[in-house]
Amino acid sequence: MRKVKIICIGKLKESWWQNAFTEYEKRLSGFCSFELCELNEVRLPEDPSEKEINAALNKEASDILSRIKPGDRVVALCIEGKGMSSEEFSRMIIKESSVAGALVFIIGSSCGMAKAVKDRADIKLSFSGMTFPHQMMRVILAEQIYRGFTISENRKYHK
Repeated sequence: MRKVKIICIGKLKESWWQNAFTEYEKRLSGFCSFELCELNEVRLPEDPSEKEINAALNKEASDILSRIKPGDRVVALCIEGKGMSSEEFSRMIIKESSVAGALVFIIGSSCGMAKAVKDRADIKLSFSGMTFPHQMMRVILAEQIYRGFTISENRKYHK
C-alpha cells in the first residue's frame, strides 16, 4: 500500500481545523497508509532578529530531517516551488508514492523552512503565490492529496 506522510511544524488548535483534517485523513485511508507528524514550533520573541529566526529554522530542520527515512520521496511546500494543476499533482503523487519509502510532504513554520530541508526535498511545491495560515494549508494539502487519488482512480469527486 502507498505510504503518505505529512510532517508539519505546529499543532491544529481550533476544533474546526481538526475536524476538517480528520475528515480527509479518514477519506485517505482508502487510498494509502497515511501518517501525520506534528513537530513543535520553536518559540521566538515578539520581534526576533534574523539570527534568532535562522536558529529556530535550523532547530526545526533538525527535527524534520530526523523524521525522513532513506528511500522517502520528499515534497517541500515553499513559495519558490513549482505550481501544479490538480491533475499534475495527481500524477505526481501516484508516481512518487510508488517508491519503497513514503511520499513525505513538509509544511514549515510561520517563519518558513530552513535551506537544509529544501535541499533534501526531491520536489519543491507551491500551492499559490499567496500566504496561507499553516493550519489552513494542512487542510488544503490533505484535501488535494485526497483529490489526487480520486483523479487517478477516475472517481466523481474531482469536478
